[in-house]
Amino acid sequence: MTPDHRQPLTAVLITLNAADCLEGCLASVAFCDEIIVVDSGSVDATVAIAERHGARVIRSGWRGFGPQKQFAVEQASHDWVLCIDADERVSERLRESIRAVSPEPTLVAYRLSRCNKFMGRYLKHGEGYPDWCLRLFDRRHARWSDDPVHEKVIANGEVGNLSGDLLHESAESLDAYLAKQNRYSTIAAEAALAQGRRATLAHLLLSPSLRFAKFYVFRLGLLDGLPGLVHILVGCGASFAKYAKMLAFQRNSP
Repeated sequence: MTPDHRQPLTAVLITLNAADCLEGCLASVAFCDEIIVVDSGSVDATVAIAERHGARVIRSGWRGFGPQKQFAVEQASHDWVLCIDADERVSERLRESIRAVSPEPTLVAYRLSRCNKFMGRYLKHGEGYPDWCLRLFDRRHARWSDDPVHEKVIANGEVGNLSGDLLHESAESLDAYLAKQNRYSTIAAEAALAQGRRATLAHLLLSPSLRFAKFYVFRLGLLDGLPGLVHILVGCGASFAKYAKMLAFQRNSP
C-alpha cells in the first residue's frame, strides 16, 4: 500500500512527437506511483522529456489507438491505471478525487469529465463538455477496445464518475484539427465497412442534422460562442464525410 493508503497507481501514455505538450501532462500526473510512456518513434525531444520526469519509456511500433493503449496498460507495474493523452492535464480537483478513491474500491473503473479547449476557449456545453471518458480503471476488470480510432475502455463491472476535470489542452491549429477529423472519418468508415455495416442516403442527410440539434441546441453548445459553433459544425462535417466515404466505396465496389 502506498503512503497515503490508496491503491498504487500507474499513469499510462502513448506518444509520438509530443514534446510541445508533454511537460505539463507529466507534471500533472507526478502524484502517481509510476509513469509509463509508450513511444512509437518520436524524432523530437519527447523521450528525453519523459525520462527527465522519471517515466519508464518503452519504444514500440504503432498498432492503432486501441491496441497501442492496451499494450501500454499491460506494461504497468500496478493493476490500477490512469490513461491520459500527452495534451491532457489532471486538474487539482480531479487529482484529489483520484487520490480519494478507496484502497478497496467497490467499483472497477471511473469516468473522468474531460474539458476540451478549442479555438482558445474551454468548451463548457454541447459536444465538448462534459466529455465523459473512462480513463481510471483496474486492468484486471477492464481493457481498451481494439478499435483503430474512437477507441474506448470496456469494463466488466460497476463504473463510477469522479469530480474534477481532465483538461484537454489541445493547441493544434484549426487546419490541423480539420485534417485530423478527415483522417478519423476515413478510419471510421473503413471500420464500419469491415464490420459489414452499410450506409444509406438517410445516414448521409440525417446524421449531421441530428448531431447538430442534439449538441448545439439541446445541450446548449450555442452558449460557447463562436468556438462552440465551429466545433459542432466540424463534428457534423466529419459525420457527413464518414457516410459519404462509405457510400463512395459501396458504389465503386463490385
